[in-house]
Amino acid sequence: MVKILKEFSDGTSMSDLCRKYNVSQGTIYNWRKKYGGLEAEELKRLKSLEKENQRLKRKYADLALDHELAKEIIGKKALKPCEKRSLAHRHKKRYGISKVCRILGCARSLFYYKPKKKDDNKIELALQEKVEQHPSEGFWKAYHRLRLEGNPWNHKRVHRVNTKLDLPLRRKTKKRLPARIKEPLEVPTSLNQCWSIDFTEDRLENGKKFRSFNVIDDANREVLFVESDYSLASKRVLWVLTHLIKQRRKPKNIRMDNGPEFIAMITKDWSEAYGIVFKYIQPGKPTQNAFIERFNGSFRKVVLDAHIFKTIHQMREITAVWVEDYNNFRPHDSLKNLPPIVFAKIHLNQNQRLNE
Repeated sequence: MVKILKEFSDGTSMSDLCRKYNVSQGTIYNWRKKYGGLEAEELKRLKSLEKENQRLKRKYADLALDHELAKEIIGKKALKPCEKRSLAHRHKKRYGISKVCRILGCARSLFYYKPKKKDDNKIELALQEKVEQHPSEGFWKAYHRLRLEGNPWNHKRVHRVNTKLDLPLRRKTKKRLPARIKEPLEVPTSLNQCWSIDFTEDRLENGKKFRSFNVIDDANREVLFVESDYSLASKRVLWVLTHLIKQRRKPKNIRMDNGPEFIAMITKDWSEAYGIVFKYIQPGKPTQNAFIERFNGSFRKVVLDAHIFKTIHQMREITAVWVEDYNNFRPHDSLKNLPPIVFAKIHLNQNQRLNE
């Protein structure tokens, strides 16, 4: 397993690995997702830790009844009287009322206490009336309006009813980003000068959502990688970029939007470690990343919208076939009606030799 993952990280194609070791693509994807980046000794240690963890779980599965109750009542926050009463009712047959109350640290009178129902109809009607008249105002505006009208209810009671009716307004917090500078979208004159990355989303036949992480070279619009899975975090994004750097040369720049996977601290540290400049576009300006957006449109039209996928593996297989055709055979309007790889061999290699 470790040998297969190491060969794949070194640049061996997925199809060659499947034929060589007689395993499916789904198996290799699952291994990479679970054990990617681990050496043989680390994998053995992980396996031994998993076995030890299972043994400990079996050993402590059957705890004493007193410990079960103690686990329920131990927490960071103190239990409210109503929560203590609920726990006492739940365990009274197993422990007895006296023992439950002693463990919970409450009097027996709390167990027998029956709260009186409060009549909050007037407050509910008043709050609903204020919401209809002033829908953009929050709790405190409504409360002070009620007080000015002569109502004697204090703010704690009004707030309890307001929360019960699910009337609080949601506070919108603005996500602060560093200032993004608009840069002209220029076509590079050589390969690996600037890459563009972005995400696309779709759903399987059963409604489960999946995402695709797309990477292209701006010079010839070649699709470098399409990584598809149910969840793609920042670590997975960096793994794909590291894998591409090992296969090709390191790019000078990578253009992207301000998605959470791209602005995380781990991606910043990675870019500084590799000496790659991340070019962030301005928020709400997808045209500043037009190369990858144009590819996303073709990818969605020909692959995502044209098929109903039953599994994620089926989607990966269809995508791999289409990417092969896109890079090697499909004419591209902005590349003099040549496929990306053919255009790079004819024009970009000549430019590179002239620059040298």
